[in-house]
Amino acid sequence: MPGRLHKKGKRMTKQRIIAATGVALLALGLAAPQALAHHAFQAEFDGNAPVMLQGTVTKVEWINPHAWVHMTVTTDGKPQEWMVEGGTPNTLLRSGVTRDSLKVGTQIIVRGYRAKDARCLPVCRANGRDVTFLDGRKVFMGSSGTGAPADGAEPVRQ
Repeated sequence: MPGRLHKKGKRMTKQRIIAATGVALLALGLAAPQALAHHAFQAEFDGNAPVMLQGTVTKVEWINPHAWVHMTVTTDGKPQEWMVEGGTPNTLLRSGVTRDSLKVGTQIIVRGYRAKDARCLPVCRANGRDVTFLDGRKVFMGSSGTGAPADGAEPVRQ
C-alpha cells in the first residue's frame, strides 16, 4: 500500500506542475496583447518632426496605457483629423487635465511630435508633449520618460 500512495502522490505532483504551467502560460498569453500595445516613443513617433496643432477636440479616449485626444485641425482651409497620444489617464489627471477640462468642442493647442508614418491614413497621429488651453493655461500631456526628446518642459518629479 505505501507504494500506491507514493505513486499517487507523485502523480498528483505532476498534475499540479502541469496545471501550474498551464495557468502561467495562460497568464502570459493574456498579458501579451497589453505588452504589445504599450510601445516606446521611438517605435511610432519621430523626435525630429515636431508639430504644433491648433484645433477643436472631437473625442477623448481615457484608456490605458495611453489616453488619446482626437481633434480637428484646419490647415489651408481644409479640416484634418488628428489623434494625439497622451500619457496614462492618471498622468493627465495629475497634470491637471480632466474630463471637464478636455471636453468635445474645446479649443486647444498641442505641441508634440508627428508619427513616423506621415501618410495620415485614416487620420494623422502625433504624440502630445503639452496642451495649451485658449485661456493660456498650459499642462504637460505625459510624453516624458518614453523616449520623447527632452526639452526641459517635463515636470520635475520629487
